[in-house]
Amino acid sequence: MTLNTYLFFDGNCKDAFEFYRSVFGGEFDTLMTYGDGPPDMEVPDENKDQIMHVSLPVGSSVLMGSDRWYAQPEPFAPGTNFGISILAESPEQSDDLFTKLSDGGTVKMKMEKVFWGAYFGSLTDRFGIDWMINCELPAESPD
Repeated sequence: MTLNTYLFFDGNCKDAFEFYRSVFGGEFDTLMTYGDGPPDMEVPDENKDQIMHVSLPVGSSVLMGSDRWYAQPEPFAPGTNFGISILAESPEQSDDLFTKLSDGGTVKMKMEKVFWGAYFGSLTDRFGIDWMINCELPAESPD
């Protein structure tokens, strides 16, 4: 299991991560915009260039981030715009961690298979900390 920091931005994630890359060096492992998502996400044109996910290796950790989902009901609050991302080793470990962390908290997205080929879920624990659990799934072979 690996823990990494995940930062949320209000439309300036790309600028922030270009800055972090200039500080720490290296290259992005992933840089995906909302426009890169599947058509059923129905992203408005003005949000398609915003960052859905970016990851920058920093030493033995990964700094990750995204622009907040345009339809998110909570107002953006600088200083509280972070979460912890867990890279789990199996779907079973993912479910166990999700169940334990969400006890007394709020489920944002239940654990499910997602379009980027992982098993993913997100929650806010009873102490107000945001968690994302991601488990890479083996690539499906074409039929």
